[in-house]
Amino acid sequence: MVLSYSFLISLFILLIILIIFLSGIHILREWERAPVLTLGRFVGIKGPGIIYVIPFVSKIPVKISLRLQVYSFRTEQTLTKDNVPVDVDAVMYLMPVDVQKCVLNVENYVSATEYAAQTTLREVLGQTIFDELLSEREKIGAKAREIIDEKTESWGVKVTAVEIRDIKIPTTLQEAMSRQAQAERERRARVTLALAEVQAAEKMVQAADLYKDNDHAFQLRWMNMLYEFGLQSKGTLIMIPTNIPTAGVAPLGIYNVEELLKEKKKSENK
Repeated sequence: MVLSYSFLISLFILLIILIIFLSGIHILREWERAPVLTLGRFVGIKGPGIIYVIPFVSKIPVKISLRLQVYSFRTEQTLTKDNVPVDVDAVMYLMPVDVQKCVLNVENYVSATEYAAQTTLREVLGQTIFDELLSEREKIGAKAREIIDEKTESWGVKVTAVEIRDIKIPTTLQEAMSRQAQAERERRARVTLALAEVQAAEKMVQAADLYKDNDHAFQLRWMNMLYEFGLQSKGTLIMIPTNIPTAGVAPLGIYNVEELLKEKKKSENK
């Protein structure tokens, strides 16, 4: 009975030792790295795969992923250089490139990078006028990425890109911009119509110069116009000035369209 009791105690102690020993085994995935602290001192980075850390002596404070991470943030009520209030939504892409710096130089490299991105974007927006913000988003994002990357270099973090996703402005300013855009479209339409009038006038002047020295051509053109008008509106009377040549038609003040059509057909048959 005593032997049995001692055996159970030994087995229990052995089981506890085995559990403690197995607790030092860690499995890290391909994209994970783990800093190891032995008695509080940094001894190196381990992973990926199976690693062993001596229980109670060594410790893994955090596991760091080397994959690209995406962070979405917003800067609310930020003033541009020309004092326009805007709310900007942006996306930042970052990844750890030096695990040792991420552990030793900053408490939480993700949070630190996020706050640095927010403050930096506010600074960049404060140096940019509103029209540039709307038309040059890529340029502003690249400038913000460069500044953020300089700040996070000592933390072992690489910022690969900063993209401006959305820009929100007050409703009153949206209405003003809409009216401005509408006025600009109307201006362009009027300019286009004016250019068309100028071109049409130039062509008319050229045609007048051609008809000026050729009476027969002018008469044929006149009759052709009457003929086309008669096809569209038969049975109507046309008021024609008597001093305009009509290619042999009697210069009366009033013409019947059907008679003009007959005269046109007679001249064509001849």
